[in-house]
Amino acid sequence: MKKKGIFLLLGIWAAALLLSACGGAGKTGGVSLTVMGKKSDLAKSYMQKVFEHYEKETGNRLEIVSFEDDEYEQKAAEAIGNGKAPDIFLHFHNADLSRFDVAGNFMYLNDQPWAEDLTDSARAYCEDSEGNLLGLPFWESSVSGCYYNKTILDSLGLKPAATQAEFDMLCGVLADLGYTPICWPGDGCTWMMQFGLDPIFADDPDMLEKINRNEISYAEIPEVESMIRWIGGAADQGWFGQGYLDCGWSDIGPALSSGNAVMTFIWDTWFYTDFEGDGKYTVDDFALMPVFMGTVDGGTYEGGNLNMMMVNKNSERLDDALDFLAFCATPENYNTAFDGISTVSCFKGQTTNIQSRMVTDAKASIAEKERVSTAASRIVGYSADDVAGAVTDMLRGKTDAAGCVQAMDECRRKNAAMQGAEGFPGE
Repeated sequence: MKKKGIFLLLGIWAAALLLSACGGAGKTGGVSLTVMGKKSDLAKSYMQKVFEHYEKETGNRLEIVSFEDDEYEQKAAEAIGNGKAPDIFLHFHNADLSRFDVAGNFMYLNDQPWAEDLTDSARAYCEDSEGNLLGLPFWESSVSGCYYNKTILDSLGLKPAATQAEFDMLCGVLADLGYTPICWPGDGCTWMMQFGLDPIFADDPDMLEKINRNEISYAEIPEVESMIRWIGGAADQGWFGQGYLDCGWSDIGPALSSGNAVMTFIWDTWFYTDFEGDGKYTVDDFALMPVFMGTVDGGTYEGGNLNMMMVNKNSERLDDALDFLAFCATPENYNTAFDGISTVSCFKGQTTNIQSRMVTDAKASIAEKERVSTAASRIVGYSADDVAGAVTDMLRGKTDAAGCVQAMDECRRKNAAMQGAEGFPGE
């Protein structure tokens, strides 16, 4: 490099570094905000889009603080405990959120202007037991229920069920005709039981509070054992078919596309991201009805689990953090981020996402019977793996329904104690 160019280049570099440090001469003065989340969550295409769009439109910078998914809860708790709380904190509204002293660390967002644009189900997911809005749900959503092959049912002159008795009768008829009524992926799939548990606790907030204070157990709630007995009875009657305990994630698609299985308990986005098979049936052959699992007569749907953007109430950049959420919650911006993404709308003004026909066709039923995700997200100590393990032991004949419920209770209490939850003394 020639000496006569050194001073000119140094001047250019200095200016560039200054702009980089300040985030550019943006509309709000080049603010730098920290955003903390799981590595895989922050890498989602719609997250990247909104981050890039925000920086481009405002001139501000986002400092992304990411942790590996399996270390996130621990690392984030350590950072916040050591005074390194981010301006924006991403978290699902699940039992792990109790680690973070929500009331002490994060701002309630009830009065934010964008709150009225949230769909009812999205807002309900993000509210605490007092009705406080904890975060902005900026995420892909879904509706979980019983997805069934309408083409097969129509060909047999059968209709979807509206009650538990009708569903049990439908399963019995399908089994008698040589079909597997329900594809039950018993090998490593763990979500099914939460659908049955949701209405027990979503419909009775006092029950949820009692179990989370260790004042009541699963064994004292008749509907819990009713669900376990229903699962065992369904298996005994052949409603899950043969080899269901060896059926895993990759086996669901082939079972449905071939027509060997008629129904499964899953969510709509699965049909657009994971439904594979070389059989005769496609997504166009399927429709949606509620899940019936022996806990609520009219059945239930589970709303989506949503990643929330929460705001550090103690941040020195509190107003700027709130402005960032307002940016993300602006229709032009969230529609840019979610363009072409298969998701149920979280915002009333969301128009560019792809919504499943199965969901839109069942809109009225969903509005009546959908519950916010409750079991997996709000029962302290809940572990889908533990519940599935207890159920599998029962299905393998290692225990009965009462023993299964007892194992679920033992695991839940142990997990809650390990999390330091109040009312759950450690060993």
